[in-house]
Amino acid sequence: MSKRIQNVLVAFIMATSMTALFQSSHFEWMKTSLFHIPVLFVVIFLLGIIIAEDVRNAFKKVLWFDKRKDPRPIWQVGVGMIFYFAQIGFVEVFMRSLMPYHLGGMPLYLVISFLNAFLLTVIFEEIFYKKSQPSMEQYKFKKLK
Repeated sequence: MSKRIQNVLVAFIMATSMTALFQSSHFEWMKTSLFHIPVLFVVIFLLGIIIAEDVRNAFKKVLWFDKRKDPRPIWQVGVGMIFYFAQIGFVEVFMRSLMPYHLGGMPLYLVISFLNAFLLTVIFEEIFYKKSQPSMEQYKFKKLK
């Protein structure tokens, strides 16, 4: 279930980034939408679902996920990144009216997305992360004289 959620979010990130890139273009056919959902988003999202697993596996290979002694920290960073960019993509494609607000010079939607991604990562980890190592390691103690 965790992989499916991650794959859908990766496909969503790819679709929103491409849609946001082409929304500012001069091609009117790229801006076509049905029920306020861009057609380009739907097409790229469906194509993204097909390749999302390969994209996730490529990132795992690049970051040497399988070779790490404790993969948990990099897993947290990866899931957090997926949540962060999914929220940013959502704002850039579907809620562009929230983009002009700033907090001390930083766009507010970036700050809120970061805070939400942190909370979602913690919740997601508690639900889905499988611990591969025992919770307590064995230590050898020297005998005191």
